[in-house]
Amino acid sequence: MNQPLSHHLLTMAYQNAWANHRLAKAWGQLSAVELAAPRVSFFPSIVATLNHILTCDWFYVDALERERRGDEPHHDCYVFFKDDQPFTAAADLKREQAHVDNRLIAYCEQLRDADLGRLVTIARDTPQHDSRLRMLSHLFEHQIHHRGQVHVMLSATAVKPPQLDEFFCVGEAGLRVEDFAELGWTEELIWGH
Repeated sequence: MNQPLSHHLLTMAYQNAWANHRLAKAWGQLSAVELAAPRVSFFPSIVATLNHILTCDWFYVDALERERRGDEPHHDCYVFFKDDQPFTAAADLKREQAHVDNRLIAYCEQLRDADLGRLVTIARDTPQHDSRLRMLSHLFEHQIHHRGQVHVMLSATAVKPPQLDEFFCVGEAGLRVEDFAELGWTEELIWGH
């Protein structure tokens, strides 16, 4: 069954939320000290990396939602980065990431292929203009990149990093049943069949 590209973007938004959920079940077992412990990566700790993922998600999802509503770009798009680490408690980080993940799913639910070329503007010092498709592709790649770093940093703790590539294949549906139940999702909800 051929699905439109817009449906694939929606599945990517679901995959993103699922991977964040599964990863949070692992890093959520760490103490606050372990989350903040210095580690070798692009950002110096697990908590710093998680906050970076979150604040960048706020930044891009805000721009996407504004364009969809027909609003002007955020006049101070850097507001999302005023605090490098707005959250240090695991419960707060998990809650806020789940919230922005759900906003991204809601955004992608309304996408149609004919509108993927619409321009989204971010009022950076030099305004950034990218199509919805390119901005979403960048956002998904950004999330994957930094989740991978958290995954590697987890391997230096007592908590085993979780498998994060069991989302798309039909034959692996049984491996995500528990997570889908926790998230209130079904295979039919995501795949449409």
